[in-house]
Amino acid sequence: MTNQKRFLRWSLIAAVSVLLSACASTRVTGAGSDPRDPYENYNRAMFEFNRKVDDNILKPVATGYATVLPSFVRSAVGNFFANIGDVWTAVNNYLQGKPKDGTTDVTRVVFNSTIGIAGLIDVATPMGLPKHEEDFGQTLGVWGAKSGPYVVLPFFGSSTLRDSMAKPVDLYADPLTASNSVPVRAKNSGRVLRAVDDRAALLDTGTLMEGAALDPYQFFRDAYLQRRESRIRDGEN
Repeated sequence: MTNQKRFLRWSLIAAVSVLLSACASTRVTGAGSDPRDPYENYNRAMFEFNRKVDDNILKPVATGYATVLPSFVRSAVGNFFANIGDVWTAVNNYLQGKPKDGTTDVTRVVFNSTIGIAGLIDVATPMGLPKHEEDFGQTLGVWGAKSGPYVVLPFFGSSTLRDSMAKPVDLYADPLTASNSVPVRAKNSGRVLRAVDDRAALLDTGTLMEGAALDPYQFFRDAYLQRRESRIRDGEN
């Protein structure tokens, strides 16, 4: 079995295990009052677990990262990973029947990978090529798959039943994972760097959101569900 197949297999097992755990937790403690969130007791526990991981590991590392590295370096790192993400976004736009957006994504990758020096500089956006964000969960939504109940995944955070089932596909299709020419150590280093860079970009925003919310769990849940629905509909009501 290849590394990619083994990775996909264990990702699927992990996703199913999380959902089964959620179901088991609900049977014992009862469903949540919000019909979108029948596993609320489990989800709140997982939300607190993720917050502790973030407070004790990811946030301190991201804070140090943002403090040590100049903003232009962090911008280059973010652009590099965003350029990689445009590849899978293009595929999903084509799968969703949006060839114009898909072609825009491909064009972005071409320009940013060449003129933009391997994606370190985003030259496509100033050229009038807007960035899109699409994943396989959104593609399933466009195809008609219902979101299902809200679920909080360990480490990954907010999700739904549909998005949880799509997550292994997104992970498997990630160029950092899919490329056989990239050493495993380099792939893992890239994943860690991307996670830290993403968290660093949200340092100020996360603090403001948590400070403004009486119930952070409910705030993040409602914001996620609204945002996912908006993205699937491309911002249309």
